[in-house]
Amino acid sequence: MFKITAKVEGMMCGMCEAHVQEAIRNAFAGAKKVSASHSKNEVTFQTKEAPDLELLKKIITDTGYSYIEGKCEEQ
Repeated sequence: MFKITAKVEGMMCGMCEAHVQEAIRNAFAGAKKVSASHSKNEVTFQTKEAPDLELLKKIITDTGYSYIEGKCEEQ
């Protein structure tokens, strides 16, 4: 499993978090434990295969938020 953590700016409320979570679930078929926090400016999720961080950046920016950085850790 891989744990992905991305710093995201622009989320202001729970609806923003839900919007980002839905976009990630739609883009990454095996995404599990998808969680977004507007207070931490962070999104985390897990996948079985290492995801394309450039795709993650595109997904987040396409939803209207700012992608700051992302990292992928094997667990």
